[in-house]
Amino acid sequence: MDSKVVELKGRVCVTGASGFLASWLVKRLLLSGYHVIGTAEILQPAIDGTLNVLRSCKKNPSMRRVVLTSSSSTMRARDDFDPNIPLDELSWSSIELCERLQIWYVLSKTLAEKAAWEFCNKNGIDLVTVLPSFLIGPSLPPTLCSTASDVLGLLKGETEKFQFHGRMGYVHIDDVATCHILVFEHKNANGRYLCSSTVLDIDELASFLSKRYPYLPIPKRFEQVERPYYEFNTSKVKSLGFEFKSISEMFEDCIASLKDQGYLT
Repeated sequence: MDSKVVELKGRVCVTGASGFLASWLVKRLLLSGYHVIGTAEILQPAIDGTLNVLRSCKKNPSMRRVVLTSSSSTMRARDDFDPNIPLDELSWSSIELCERLQIWYVLSKTLAEKAAWEFCNKNGIDLVTVLPSFLIGPSLPPTLCSTASDVLGLLKGETEKFQFHGRMGYVHIDDVATCHILVFEHKNANGRYLCSSTVLDIDELASFLSKRYPYLPIPKRFEQVERPYYEFNTSKVKSLGFEFKSISEMFEDCIASLKDQGYLT
């Protein structure tokens, strides 16, 4: 890599660098000319893990901005929104609802992001958060994570995991990595950024996939679960010039990768 480019772009640290999304982020940062320091963190409770990283950031006087990966789930676990008004970054999931329905993943992500904002506001840290929806795309690590394994299961005809999705936003994993770099570099970036290309009901997704890939045993029908109708408003990230890949591109790249890795034939 050109040392002058590295000097121009500077150094960045990516935590959990061997993960599904983080590996793509490392790839994109390297291609953009950054010197990347990767850490493979031991799994910690979401809030403590987030705050431990932020405490380390606070000790670095040359740090310019922190970009935290949150989740679109921190916006949509609510029972009080108008389905005719797309959800945007001002929306937060209900802590009470998550606890009552025992939606522990969403609860942990929501509490972790709220704790990050409280810590960074108190300590003068320039924080930006990225809220991706469900990730679709090639897996760079040779071993599939749970997300990629769930997608593989769907493509092989399994319904168990995806039937609980109901209505879900989807986004290309490369878009999420690129979005992180955009909000890190853009001087006017601030606050939260929803990162999602397309919102579909699970039956809509299955219909699309079965027509596009008739040689794969895509399930035709799923057990219906009650999920509120919602759309996402991604105008904030698009105002920075960002464009999303389509649902077709997501699955084209994902399936090609799964074939290359021997998971699909």
